[in-house]
Amino acid sequence: MTNPHRFSIGPDGQRLAIARWGEADSRKPPALLLHGTGFVAEVWSDVARELAADYTVYALDRRCHGHSHKPAADRYHFQDFAEDVRLAIEALGLSDIYGIAHGAGATDMLLAAKLKPTSFKRMFVMEPTVMDPRAARAGGLSDFATGAMQSVLRRQVEFESTEAVYQRYRAAPTFADWTTSSLRAYIQHGFAAQDDGRVRLRCTPELESAMLGPIFEAMEQVYTGDGRGNPFAWLPEIACPVRVATAENSWPAYKEMAARAVALIPRVSEWRFAGVGHCVGQENPKLLLDALRIFAANDR
Repeated sequence: MTNPHRFSIGPDGQRLAIARWGEADSRKPPALLLHGTGFVAEVWSDVARELAADYTVYALDRRCHGHSHKPAADRYHFQDFAEDVRLAIEALGLSDIYGIAHGAGATDMLLAAKLKPTSFKRMFVMEPTVMDPRAARAGGLSDFATGAMQSVLRRQVEFESTEAVYQRYRAAPTFADWTTSSLRAYIQHGFAAQDDGRVRLRCTPELESAMLGPIFEAMEQVYTGDGRGNPFAWLPEIACPVRVATAENSWPAYKEMAARAVALIPRVSEWRFAGVGHCVGQENPKLLLDALRIFAANDR
């Protein structure tokens, strides 16, 4: 099946968009894929099409992204995203899930294991956003983090066409090594067509900047949570096997956060991707697929 089936779940005003590869009533076990900040479900297309031979594959547009709902700027705490994963699992009736996730989406999945502790058979998470609550520090964000959030606000929102987006993004460092199909899928679902023929980014800079606040706070060990507390204390309660992967060419901060996850999760193992950057599944889908199959065959 080349193109996924698109649908949504949840009440009006809180709709979560989902892409599915394969039939919902299949006897195949489910795989659930979660993208990182700024992307959409279909960035997994190269991986999902291959996984669909053995799994019914679901990928979620995380809140604010793609076709999912876009709440106010104060609704992007880590627990908010984890609750969305819980909602999706319950609405789809999933169990024995192979969880596969990247970046902040990997954090959603790890924390959802607390909310749905018996739903996951295993998890393969790539460079999750993680703080170690045992080593929290006081203070605010660094100038680097504040500057990064401000730079997002200056991002171009509208383009003349999807082809103009492709040409611009093809040359950007974030997307330079992505497969053509991954980048095209991101543009197709990450931008909305306007009445005048132009296209507009669905995940607005203002809301992406709001999402980045908690992410940088976790990265710099200053995240305190909201009124519900700090959910990173949940990580030692994860019961299923978890493989935490890092990429050779990604930022040192990602590797540091992955090391925190390894220190906190009980049934954990590590994997290192050579020769690729942070977005492994979009840069080298085969490399990821090989790692996923090895983990499925040998998880503890």
